[in-house]
Amino acid sequence: MEGWQAWDVALRCAGQLRTAQLAVIGVDMNAAIRIGESLGYDPTGLVELLPACESGMVSAINAKVNEGLK
Repeated sequence: MEGWQAWDVALRCAGQLRTAQLAVIGVDMNAAIRIGESLGYDPTGLVELLPACESGMVSAINAKVNEGLK
């Protein structure tokens, strides 16, 4: 259940990204945790699992941006 909740929050936070110039550096975790808590999700599970979601999102977005710059 916690995995699904973390993925749901990650998808909802697509607009809550931290950026630096032409790179995404992460998700605003404060916003992500607050969204999860508002939905009644387990904050401990979110804290454990969201960094893995964040890592994948950052890698994929930055790869897409870099591809577009070529």
